[in-house]
Formats: sequence, C-alpha cells, structure tokens
Amino acid sequence: MLKINYLKTLRYILLATFSLFTLALLWYLMLALKLQPMSQKDIFAQYEYQHNPSLDISFVAIDEHNLQFSYHSFDGEVVYGQISYPKKQAEHYPVLIGISAMGRSYVRWWADSFNGNPTLTQVDKIAQLANQQGYVVVAIDARFHGKRKQESLPLSKIMNNLHPWGDRKGYLNMITNTVKDHRVLLDWLMEQTQFSVGKVTVAGYSMGGQISLLLASVDPRIDKIIAIAPPFINDKVAAVAPKNLVPNMRNASTLLMTASNDEYASQLENNLLFSLINSEKKQRIDFDSGHILPAHYVEQLLPFLATN
Repeated sequence: MLKINYLKTLRYILLATFSLFTLALLWYLMLALKLQPMSQKDIFAQYEYQHNPSLDISFVAIDEHNLQFSYHSFDGEVVYGQISYPKKQAEHYPVLIGISAMGRSYVRWWADSFNGNPTLTQVDKIAQLANQQGYVVVAIDARFHGKRKQESLPLSKIMNNLHPWGDRKGYLNMITNTVKDHRVLLDWLMEQTQFSVGKVTVAGYSMGGQISLLLASVDPRIDKIIAIAPPFINDKVAAVAPKNLVPNMRNASTLLMTASNDEYASQLENNLLFSLINSEKKQRIDFDSGHILPAHYVEQLLPFLATN
C-alpha cells in the first residue's frame, strides 16, 4: 500500500511539473519579451506628434542668468526644466540641450550633487563649459524622472518589467514620449529670435545619450550630437534602439564617447553603433573605463563645442 501511494504521489508531482513547464513555454512563446524587429516606417511613426504653434511656457527666475520653466507637451503632460544664459551677452545664442542619465533630474546639469549624491556623470561641468563658450543651456526632466515621478509607476517598476516575462510598453512610452517632449521644446526654441536656428547641440549621458541619438535621428533641427556612454539597446524594444534610427541621421556632426568596459555596451556593440551613424562628420573617443567615464572626459568636448 505504501508503495502504491508513493507511485501515485510521484505521478502527481510529475504531472504538475509538466503542466507548469507547458504553461511557462506557452507564456514564453506567446507573451515573453523577445526580439521584435520593426520596420523603419513603424519606428518613425512612434515619434510623430502634433505641433503646437503657440506653446504656453511659464518662467520663474532663479537669478540673473537662470530660469526654471514649465510647459504642456503634445499630450498635455507638464514638462519641467531650466535654462541658463551665458554671462557674455550676444544677439544670437547657440543652444545646448542637456539630457540626463536614467534616474537623474535636469538639476544635475547645474549641480555637482543633489540630495547628497554627487553628479558622477559630470554633466554640470558640461553645462559650465557650454556657457563659457557662449551657449544657452537647456534641460528638462524625462518622463518618470525628477519632478515628473509617479508613485503609481516608479522607475524601478518600469525597468523591472524588461525581464523575460515583462511588459515593454512602460519603457517604450517613457523613451518615445521623452523624445517627443524634446521635439516640442525644439518648436519653442526655433521660434525665439535670440537663438541661432541651425546651431542646436544635444548632449546626453547614458540614457541621455540614447535619447540624444534618437532625437537627432528623427528631428533635422539638431546640428550636433554628443552621445556619452549610451547603452546598447536591442530589438526587444526596437523603437527606442539607436542602432535602428542612426542610419537615417541627416549628416549631423556627431561625437560618440564610449567606454572599453561598459557594462551596458560592449566594444563590439559600440563599434556597430558607430558604424551605423549616417554622418561624414562623426568621431569617437573611447575611454579605458566602465560606464562612469573619468572626470577629465569633459575636457575632450572643448573642440567640439567651439563656436568659432
């Protein structure tokens, strides 16, 4: 009797294990996050938006050269940011749009630390350098970052959903809508007589580098791109993978800064990305470091930012 019960229990265990395996296999085949290539037409459709010729933008002065601002984007979402003017006045200013790394607010472009955490990406030094070269520097918060955080959908949940069983929509929407927020910002910049049309540079670190490449690929109003340690994105989220869009870049001057031991992009992946950038005016600087580049990388930007 004991042997019979043992065999029966074993049979139930094997049946339950097989059933769970079958369900897991079906889930993976039908729903799991897998490579999902997209056509160029479908990718570019993700970045279309309704142009608003009369953008309602509000400013609050911080000091003589810095202002905080907010505006409603293409879908009514409120965007928050800051703009800083150089000390030397000019009739027309070139513009640098700064885009922060994941989890970082626009404030990082003006602060060497925030809430007790140092700005390891050194983007505050980039803003200082750009101001010294006569640029107006502008930066906004990405979706779900800084003043745009949402308790109901924290950034950690969006990223955790990129595991093999997750939902890619949150991440895709975060990136594509942030790109479109910047396109709305460009609409306003192009209408201001104090800015030099055709002299707009975009600079971004990590996720900011990714968004910089995407923005420049879908919007011809970007003249120069500084993409610093962008992560390599595969076709699990094809619509926000720079490799799929940079072949359509309109010959903008591009500086790609990479790391030899970047945990988010291998040397082969960085080589591939650089080869796909469609510009005769492209250059690459590779550092012997991890994802956080050595602080002196900012010095390498001076020739690229020179306006004369």
